[in-house]
Amino acid sequence: MPIEVLRAGALTTVQDLGRAGFAQLGIPRSGAADRNSLRLANRLVGNDEGAAALECTLIGPSLLFHDAAVIAVTGATVVAKLNGEEITMNLAVKIDGGSVLDLATASAGLRSYIAVRGGIDTAVVMGSRSSDLLSGLGPPPVSGGELLKTGPPLGSVPAIGAAPVEPPRSEPLLHLIPGPRADWFSADALALLCSTAWQVSSESNRSGARLSGPSLERVRDASLLSEGVVEGSIQVPSSGQPIILLADHPTTGGYPVIAVIVSDEIPAAAQLRPGQRLRFGP
Repeated sequence: MPIEVLRAGALTTVQDLGRAGFAQLGIPRSGAADRNSLRLANRLVGNDEGAAALECTLIGPSLLFHDAAVIAVTGATVVAKLNGEEITMNLAVKIDGGSVLDLATASAGLRSYIAVRGGIDTAVVMGSRSSDLLSGLGPPPVSGGELLKTGPPLGSVPAIGAAPVEPPRSEPLLHLIPGPRADWFSADALALLCSTAWQVSSESNRSGARLSGPSLERVRDASLLSEGVVEGSIQVPSSGQPIILLADHPTTGGYPVIAVIVSDEIPAAAQLRPGQRLRFGP
């Protein structure tokens, strides 16, 4: 079933749950930045949770469905219109062939997900269909005029096709555990990290969310040999301004990690948008 991309949006990529197990080769997991929203979208349309879907960043795409389909839109709060009529998010929607789906600019959160029954069918690279913008693995970002294919439906569409979901918060609180290099910072650096309202920089991307605020003081100035890092790590470069590592993060890094976001809250970190404020807590 072809889906024609009439407008690609700001950054639309194909994502599944990523290619885990290759960190020793320098290949990050990648995959959906907000895996909870991807899983939900797939469940709503009757796909396996890890099926490939579209991840849309801030400004969504316009898609022409040449055949009938079942779709769901999840993640960032966005106005989604089908043939000019607004549809409900977090809901399985049956559409006719010739229908056009338009996603506007997200009003809360950053990344929305469009799942189609059968999943987006692209080449599998190292066990995943995901677009990894850091290493270049997987398909390139979606472009206007492109035709996307879907796979065969598996199983049935759930009888209950709607899910109540809390929208992304305007100033989220993300909880931390001390990182492996917390001792490289002054005694009050962790307290400062947790008492500050940080602002997300416009220089953020799928590799990491860069934050602006007071400088986190280091007590060790020695160079750190590159070591393994995980998604949700908070690295602090020489500027003292923290960086939250996200889905496309490098597998190693030479900046000390002062803290790590608890894994359940990484999807919320992935929804942080430039200019937004957030707080950390123990």
